[in-house]
Amino acid sequence: MSFRELTMVDVKEILRRWQAGQSDRKIARETGADRKTVKRYTEAAKTVGLQATQALDDEVIAAVGGLVQAREALPPGKAFELLAVHKDKVAGWLSGKPPLRLTKVHTLLERDGVVVPYTTLRRYVMKELDWRKPEGTILLDDPPMGQEAQVDFGLMGKLVDETTGKRRNLWALLVMLSASRYMFVWPSWFQTTEAVCEGLDAAWAFFGGMPHTLVPDNMSSVVFKADALAPVLIDAFADYAQARGLFVDPARAAHPKDKPKVENQVRYVRDNWFAGEHFVDLQHAKDSARHWCAEVAGTRVHGTTRKVPREVFELQEKPAMLPPPTEPFDVPLWVDAKVHPDHHVQVAGGLYSVPTLYLQKWVRVRADKKTVKVYSGLELVKMHGRVKKGERSTDVADYPEGKAKYALRTVDGVLAKARAHGIHTGRYAERILEGPLPWARMRQAYALLSLCEKFGAARVEAVCQSALSFDVVDVKRITGMLKKAMTPGKPSDGENKVIQLPLLAPRFARPVEHFTTQVTKPKTGGDQ
Repeated sequence: MSFRELTMVDVKEILRRWQAGQSDRKIARETGADRKTVKRYTEAAKTVGLQATQALDDEVIAAVGGLVQAREALPPGKAFELLAVHKDKVAGWLSGKPPLRLTKVHTLLERDGVVVPYTTLRRYVMKELDWRKPEGTILLDDPPMGQEAQVDFGLMGKLVDETTGKRRNLWALLVMLSASRYMFVWPSWFQTTEAVCEGLDAAWAFFGGMPHTLVPDNMSSVVFKADALAPVLIDAFADYAQARGLFVDPARAAHPKDKPKVENQVRYVRDNWFAGEHFVDLQHAKDSARHWCAEVAGTRVHGTTRKVPREVFELQEKPAMLPPPTEPFDVPLWVDAKVHPDHHVQVAGGLYSVPTLYLQKWVRVRADKKTVKVYSGLELVKMHGRVKKGERSTDVADYPEGKAKYALRTVDGVLAKARAHGIHTGRYAERILEGPLPWARMRQAYALLSLCEKFGAARVEAVCQSALSFDVVDVKRITGMLKKAMTPGKPSDGENKVIQLPLLAPRFARPVEHFTTQVTKPKTGGDQ
């Protein structure tokens, strides 16, 4: 298996941290990427002349990624088998007097021809050699003022939803500044990525600034893969952090001591703010929480620091924070989509064209309220304006030259042709194409137009009128009706059946009633 393939979001995060002056080792530790992989990207950044203040747009990321050559590594199982051969040697290095650092062990192993990723080696010694097993806890110093905020969701209780009139769970996003202990509470019905981003922006507005680092819980709306060594953020939240200039360091799964300051506050907020209150709606709860944070929780003497959080915040922490955002964040949708044979990918009910080169391939798509970007690896291969559900955005240049003309056909054009054949034919075409994604049913519309050419517009108009009266919207059904009407045959037994279609001009000297076939059911019982 190869090293974990980095997405454009991953690469952007590495480069963003490198621009901020972080070391390769720190970047690898906080992003979960292999240290040597990080080094390859930072060296590539130097090669292309990336500056600390330069914007990390798609072109820059693609240029850096193009210089990085992927290489193969041992599968985890094979790596563990290889390390097992050298288990005693590794144990001796780590338990020596003095013990070697694991980075030095990694170097010595490579020197002996044992090439495995550093993160794999770390997982091996922790599992097989009980390396650095915790034996207790110590009280850590608080981070510098303005440096860190811890984030968590907590269940408050039940509240009546004013939109439905039913009681439902009310959650609260808790954001606590680690140094001053000043806290913000944001009630919400949801724990989605959108709710987290909205709550965080509300917190920055409340504080009048932002910390440099976030330490969130491993909530699914933030963390895609909870891993002690290599957590992976949801792409949409990584976008948020990058847009706001925040670094994110998720707490380890099932390790509440990684964020003790906010973890201990969930019960405090629930018991001292929410309990016993009667909120008329969600907005009332938000207004109440904001006032409680500023005037109650913020003005008490904190049990650990023995200081008033709001006073410490105003005098020391706020001046050290980043400026708050001035515009709301448009939370994007990230999806994996397959390019269909019609040159389009479907995202949130809309269709977007992709060049022929990517037919039947999987691509990564980012969609916000205004734009849709299609990526293949680190390369931006197409960009469209966002369309509504059921609509499409097609660039004729994405089609081969010989097929480009078909892309110019529109729903309106097909409907106009159908209406030209008759009122009911036009209405039938409208029924075929109504609803979301009409493009998926264009073949039926074209088939209807073909019937007009084959059987005549008048016959198709009559059949469409009849089919609409019975709410039968199926081109195959009306095709069968037309074929049956044009094929001589006997009606089924026991029925009086008349099949009559309008004719373009009289074809017989006798009236059509002369050709009507009537079948009389035989009488049952008695004399015949």
